Amino acid sequence: MRHSFKSKLEVAGIYMVVLFMVVIIAYPLLWAFSISLNPGSSLFSAKLIPDNWSLANYEYLFKDPRSDYVLWYKNTLIIAFINAAASVALVSIVAYVFSRFQFVGRKNGILLFLVLQIFPVLMGMVAIYLLLNLVHLFDTFAGLILIYVIGGLPMNVFLVKGYMDTLPRDLDESAKIDGASSLTIFFRILMPLASPIMAVVGLFTFMAPFMDFLTPRIILRTPEKFTLALGLYNLVNDKFANSFTIFAAGTFLIAIPIATVFLFLQRYLISGLAEGGSKG
Repeated sequence: MRHSFKSKLEVAGIYMVVLFMVVIIAYPLLWAFSISLNPGSSLFSAKLIPDNWSLANYEYLFKDPRSDYVLWYKNTLIIAFINAAASVALVSIVAYVFSRFQFVGRKNGILLFLVLQIFPVLMGMVAIYLLLNLVHLFDTFAGLILIYVIGGLPMNVFLVKGYMDTLPRDLDESAKIDGASSLTIFFRILMPLASPIMAVVGLFTFMAPFMDFLTPRIILRTPEKFTLALGLYNLVNDKFANSFTIFAAGTFLIAIPIATVFLFLQRYLISGLAEGGSKG
């Protein structure tokens, strides 16, 4: 009886913690949505859903000729997809090499990746600015994507390498006995097993351009190339005297592609875990 009561108490405690976290996360989102429905420019509302709610802020973002929101959205999606694809491809190959091969400088390379995680990309922004000018990539999507991919490389490689180290090496040896090459082992065996961690890398690298403001602020100069964060800041700050209701509407819509990619990758995450359990 005591054991049953203790188990129910533990379950109730877990549900309370989960409910608390849901409230903490959902409450600010609901208020942001409430602000976006406010037809005025005030950040404050007596009710969660205003009495005179309106979709005028959303209509302005998509229909008003003075707004380039659709263009900023397209720019950010292009950068996000290319960044995610390039990061997953590069990180998986580098992590595979460090995880499965022995070569001169391997330990120093791993240590270098570990040390580089300590320093943010912005610390080298002056050098990056000069380098991008030198190779004529300043004020371009390619330059911005290059910073995202290379800047996230140390942490992502260290993360994926640690995951690949846990995968049984017996699978590699069995495949080699059957005549499989290193590339075949990489694509046919390790990548399916490593799909959960690669899904994490893909999601985080996809989210980066939506969340980042400082890097596009430094690299991009042409208004037609602005990302959402940079475009919304200039829209609110320069043209509309701090009309944060428009800003709230624009930022609330950012969650749509991120949530969509998360749901899409979640399926691969679960299938990857299932494959890993059956093949291990």
